Amino acid sequence: MDNSFLYQSVAYLKGVGPTKASLLKSELNIISVYDLLNHFPLRHLDKSTVSTIASINENTEYIQIMATVKDINLIGGKYAKRLVVRIQDNTRSMELTWFQSINWTIERIKTGQQLLIFGKVSFYNNRPTIAHPEFELFDPNQLNNLQLEPIYPSTEKLKQRGINGRQIAQLTKQIFTKLNENDIAETIPNYIISKENLLGLFAAYKNIHFPQNEELYEKAKLRLKFEELFIGQFNLAHLRFIRNNQSKGFAFLTVGNYFNNFYENHLPFTLTNAQKKVFKEIRKNTSGGSQMNRLLQGDVGSGKTIVALLTMLLALDNGYQTCFMAPTEILANQHFETIQKLTKSMGILTVLLTGNTTAKNKKIITKGLAEGTIQWVIGTHSLIEDKIIYKNLGLAIIDEQHKFGVEQRSKLYKKASLPPHILAMTATPIPRTLAMTEFGDLDISVIDELPPGRNPVLTMHKFENARHHLYNFIKEEISKGRQIFYVYPIIDESEKLTFENLNKGYEYIKSYFPEPQYLISVAHGKLTKEMKESNMARFVEGKTQILVATTVIEVGVNIPNASVMVIESAERFGLSQLHQLRGRVGRGSEKSYCILLTSNHISQDAQQRMRIMTETNDGFIIAEKDLELRGPGDLEGTRQSGALHFKIANLIEDKEILLKAKKYANYIFEKDPQLQYVENKVLIAQLNINKQPIIWGKIS
Repeated sequence: MDNSFLYQSVAYLKGVGPTKASLLKSELNIISVYDLLNHFPLRHLDKSTVSTIASINENTEYIQIMATVKDINLIGGKYAKRLVVRIQDNTRSMELTWFQSINWTIERIKTGQQLLIFGKVSFYNNRPTIAHPEFELFDPNQLNNLQLEPIYPSTEKLKQRGINGRQIAQLTKQIFTKLNENDIAETIPNYIISKENLLGLFAAYKNIHFPQNEELYEKAKLRLKFEELFIGQFNLAHLRFIRNNQSKGFAFLTVGNYFNNFYENHLPFTLTNAQKKVFKEIRKNTSGGSQMNRLLQGDVGSGKTIVALLTMLLALDNGYQTCFMAPTEILANQHFETIQKLTKSMGILTVLLTGNTTAKNKKIITKGLAEGTIQWVIGTHSLIEDKIIYKNLGLAIIDEQHKFGVEQRSKLYKKASLPPHILAMTATPIPRTLAMTEFGDLDISVIDELPPGRNPVLTMHKFENARHHLYNFIKEEISKGRQIFYVYPIIDESEKLTFENLNKGYEYIKSYFPEPQYLISVAHGKLTKEMKESNMARFVEGKTQILVATTVIEVGVNIPNASVMVIESAERFGLSQLHQLRGRVGRGSEKSYCILLTSNHISQDAQQRMRIMTETNDGFIIAEKDLELRGPGDLEGTRQSGALHFKIANLIEDKEILLKAKKYANYIFEKDPQLQYVENKVLIAQLNINKQPIIWGKIS
């Protein structure tokens, strides 16, 4: 866009000024004329037709009529007045009502006038009425100029200052009186516009705000949705191109003794086809001399850790160290014990570094990492402290990567002469469309197959009135030597929340499962870190049979002996979170259960979530359903850089547009990565607009 008018402050538009401009900035983030142009209507009211009063029925929402004023009556006393105006067309009569702006309206409406009236229909004593309608004197020429009228989002503060949706429409109309088609430059190559039969950008903007008809409005929406998704995919494709072609990385060329010895003599089971496929992707990615930045998705229990271990062995065969970073000490300990157990006879020096590591041991570890005598280190964010220096860090594995902030992850870059290969892992399945947008600059691998012999967890939905049957079932499981997770959504009483809370629930459970026959641990975010980890450790070690907890146990606790997960007030949880919690059981050989306990009366939306959970154990199906039900902005586990902020595109409705946009973006970087073709020159401006000083996409 090359017209300087578009980048002027909205303060220069007639009727705005500095005060209203400041409000538009603070309330709607509208600073420039261009921002206002991209403040799209929520919907349009159809003012293109004039209806009759007789056509009104119970399904009528908004209506436009042409009628004559018959009577004007001011009803009520000093403090409860209303203005009632009776109008009539050639079919019948009805009333219009005002409770506010009465004096202003009386000055403008006279008996005998013909008015063009528009408003929302309501019924009083089964008779239609319109409260506070829009009206103007009828002019026969108006019938040739009726159109779809935009309704814009505003805020209460703006409305108080005279900037409601109608005023925003007037301001937007001003823009189009000062622009022509050449003032808005195309941002997409003409061959794409032509092939997809898209409107030009100027026409799209005009018809998204003030469409001549419904068909043009739909075409405008399509162009602007494609625009938004294509520019996003184009920039992600550019980031991938830079990383794969310009970001140098360590080349893991050798598959040597460590890898072959483990694979042939120590691998405890046969890899699934999905695991083999993913490792081949990693092998190819790490051997080309550019930095790998790969996100490994896999449902709980799908075998991500063994793939990570194979990658660590590959790094070791090529002379490089690995750091394996987990979000909690319990999870770091778990990974350490698993990897030690699998490789204990192979002569690999592996250490654990967490906040609980003693000063003496920390000093030894720091020295060993700097000298290169320690080959693998597993731990928490302690691994990226400034004083930790690696001799030759070639691989960084980040488990549950969304639990770490971007800047925490970026510190890994300072730990090696070249950026280490990054393998980020998540047990939170990501819907395909979300992966293509929020994680589109990463290479993504998916383990979509569970190892053979793993029993699916039986999930049941129970209402509050089945609580005592549930407790008896728990006692039966404990009598078999099993352990129980019992999860609550909140910790303390709240006037606004009537759901069971952890403290009250803990007391209730203690009364039903008394000591010393039953031993209970508690874990939640309000305990001290030491107390929480001590209580969790007691459960992990089998010293307690029941763990009463909040969602702190959502990620990382591996207890094969735990056979039951009870989720109290399950209606309060989203689908993905319920699935994550369910993944804490079913890790052993015994049959396992997930009990979703809800109040006796729950919403239809909650019923739908409970039904989905009981029908499938597939995390990817659940993630897609979660996206449909909650929308992308509400999903947990997306990048900490922020929620998705599309102005017009919708990941749920616009999957096909997104796939096309991605296809074109990838095609451009395959055929013309330097954007040298004349038809692609228009895209250079998009890279300049979106240029960032740090390519955060390199940092998983």
